[in-house]
Amino acid sequence: MARKKGELLQGTLDMLILKTLTLGPMHGYAIVRRLQQVTDDVLQVEEGSLYPALYRMAAKGWIEAEWGISENNRRAKYYRLTTTGKRQLKEELAFWERFSTAASKVLQLAPGGA
Repeated sequence: MARKKGELLQGTLDMLILKTLTLGPMHGYAIVRRLQQVTDDVLQVEEGSLYPALYRMAAKGWIEAEWGISENNRRAKYYRLTTTGKRQLKEELAFWERFSTAASKVLQLAPGGA
């Protein structure tokens, strides 16, 4: 079965959200927009994935939320990175670096040989 455009590896969404929040506090829609912009619309995060991830990260203390007014003058919950979240992002980025290096090695294998 082929992967759908923008489908993420399990566990990468948290890292991408944490990294996005290093830019400053954002509401959910702004996080989604930013991820789409930076990836030229390759990554498209649905609400059904975003908000459970945000709630999970808040429960772990990686992010905090507070109500504010959006650029459209609407109430919105703004999420920001905590100190614990910054530490977690550092760990996630280190893991991603190891993972992507290992995956690249596999992908560079010559057909029929090592």
